[in-house]
Amino acid sequence: MHADTRVVHLRAPVPDSTPLSVPLYQTSSFAFDDPDPLADGLNRPDGSFVYSRFANPTVRALEEIVAELEGGVAAIATGSGMGAVSLLLHSLLRAGDHVIAQHTLYGGTHAALRKLADRNNLTVTFVSGHDPEEVRAAITPRTRLLYLETVANPTGHVSDLPALAPIAREAGIVTVVDNTFATPLLCRPIEHGADVVLHSVTKFLGGHSDVTGGIAVFADDTLYREVWSEAVEFGAVPDPFAAWLTLRGLQTLPLRIARHTDNVARVAGFLTGHPAVERVLWTGAPDHPSHAIASAFVGGFAAPFCFDLAGGYEAGLRFQKGVRVIKLAPSLGGTQTLILHPASSSHRQLDDDALRAASIGPGTIRIAVGIEHPDDLIADLDQALGAA
Repeated sequence: MHADTRVVHLRAPVPDSTPLSVPLYQTSSFAFDDPDPLADGLNRPDGSFVYSRFANPTVRALEEIVAELEGGVAAIATGSGMGAVSLLLHSLLRAGDHVIAQHTLYGGTHAALRKLADRNNLTVTFVSGHDPEEVRAAITPRTRLLYLETVANPTGHVSDLPALAPIAREAGIVTVVDNTFATPLLCRPIEHGADVVLHSVTKFLGGHSDVTGGIAVFADDTLYREVWSEAVEFGAVPDPFAAWLTLRGLQTLPLRIARHTDNVARVAGFLTGHPAVERVLWTGAPDHPSHAIASAFVGGFAAPFCFDLAGGYEAGLRFQKGVRVIKLAPSLGGTQTLILHPASSSHRQLDDDALRAASIGPGTIRIAVGIEHPDDLIADLDQALGAA
């Protein structure tokens, strides 16, 4: 063949040994000698790899390990955490349906539900998540979905999943749980009755602030295939390199969660009782409203938490400008400690009533504690609180 043809048709050798790192299949398409497996791969999730919007080997490796960690049968990876949220809402809900959701939802999820409700005549009932009878009373013939978070952003609210999921299942309602903050190392919601578990893998699963991604894990193969058929048209797929970065991050997840957990306890202990701090909402504290429920089925407290500055909104602005080691930035779950002012950022979509319902005040600060030395974090907080 001519050189211009040969350089187009490059092929890598197939090794006869096992690579220590999952190979990166940075390709959009796969070629075939036979048209039958090509057609078959476009019709089912477990067929041949054909086109990376349908399936990709690197992405599949991520889906399989997260499904295994969560105790599910299969998973669908997406390009972001909100990609997973939006895929599930659009796949599972139809015009006129009813959703039951906990009050303290991530702001992006809250906004997605509200917009979907406006466009599709959906109704949403918000509940505390602590009272099973409140959920039972909210169920209507049109109720399709129960939406919860294992540990809510940013207040640490924990819904009583083991008590609520059986009520939903008895009524034929799908229970979706956002497990981003707990990770499968601290909680496996499927074991407590969830039908679908989702993550923003941007956070703890990736763990290094260098990837954006999401994933939904399914307890049932039928539901998985139903949503997969929607996913290939929805198109919120991850890039293979993003999946590869997440796989790399997952290898250190147990080590990182152990350090996060220790650091969070130290930092929360320092903030509790500090004269510049009015309230600390850390789920690990015995006085947190969700502490008893969380202790029953969540195996640790590594998640971000929030605290209220005594000086309110203005103190919050000064505090954000005062940190030196800690960074003012969105997201969480990476190696660095980050702070955020929810009322003006992550929960900016909520009005005053919704903010109060979510226990977020004008001086509330969310802190996502990283894996630095805790003494350095405490020293930085101390000097920044002095300036606030």
